[in-house]
Amino acid sequence: MPNTTKDAAALQLEWLQHGYTTFAHHGPQALKVERLARAVGKSKSSFYHHFADPEGFQESLLHHHLEQARLIAKKEAACQSLDDLIEVLLEHKTDLLFNRQLRVHRSRPAFERCFEATTELTVPAILPVWGRIIGLTDQSYLAALVLQLSLENFYIQLTPDTLNRAWLLDYFAGLQHLVRSFQARKTDA
Repeated sequence: MPNTTKDAAALQLEWLQHGYTTFAHHGPQALKVERLARAVGKSKSSFYHHFADPEGFQESLLHHHLEQARLIAKKEAACQSLDDLIEVLLEHKTDLLFNRQLRVHRSRPAFERCFEATTELTVPAILPVWGRIIGLTDQSYLAALVLQLSLENFYIQLTPDTLNRAWLLDYFAGLQHLVRSFQARKTDA
């Protein structure tokens, strides 16, 4: 009997993984039970065996995303350099795309709450390395403001195609240039 429980847990995880990736790449409108059943290779009744309804499935996805955000925050907190941070971001590409969908669809209260919760987890974790990356190690308040502003811009530009090493390097170089320009203007004034 233990194998049956293990098999059920594995199948439930498979549903969640497919749903998570589908949401990340195509948004909540793509979370159709029939579509997911085809992707998993199971019947729609299998879905309903594991999840009471699509709303419950969506709640499971949001819970999974918060767990992923906790993991990412730990990894970001351990980053010492831009290269370290880029590695974490690329390793968690699907999670970032999921978070982007939350941002895009944050008119839905559950998505807004989840987006805010992930931001509360990740912003403090990334802030120390962020300050070093953009050259504001002595001005943590300003570094936090730049981070908040750049997050909106980051998620607006983020797509499965843009989320790669070259784009991330270019994105961070642009932010570094912006901060240096601001600092140079401030000294000239």
